[in-house]
Amino acid sequence: MAKHKKRKSPPQTRDKPPNVEKKDEAPPTDTPQRDIEPVAPNEVSPPPIDIQNFNVEDKNRKLDQLYWMRILLAVVAGVTAVFIFEPIQGEERRWASIGFMIILFLGTIFVAKAMNIPLPKSDRKKIVTQAIASYVFLYLFVWVLTHTIVFAFDRSSGVSPF
Repeated sequence: MAKHKKRKSPPQTRDKPPNVEKKDEAPPTDTPQRDIEPVAPNEVSPPPIDIQNFNVEDKNRKLDQLYWMRILLAVVAGVTAVFIFEPIQGEERRWASIGFMIILFLGTIFVAKAMNIPLPKSDRKKIVTQAIASYVFLYLFVWVLTHTIVFAFDRSSGVSPF
């Protein structure tokens, strides 16, 4: 077994720094001393300037509006995409519908910025990420479901869903 040396100095605590004296080092004289106010450990610092007049209820209400706006848009756009891109055949129809979905989502980002949601700078990405997965999956689900229902009885393919 390995032997470890015993500690000779007392363990350091968070409140008191160790009393270590440096003999050869002098404090630098070319840098000016800054006036730094000590902060007590239990004292809470004021919030940053960008969120001092922050209303949580207003933020939550507007984020909820954004969420439901994107959900409703996903359903309406999924149904609409079936009829808009009906003349396009094959792989191009799929990519046109996905492009349509992305363009509409980018439009909701501009609408969300116009809503002036009171978010701190650290949460600005919430405008983009709010309901993005729900939007994408609901759009695709409604698009496929509507396409299946509308073209279910189309006998030109020779395959019946029932």
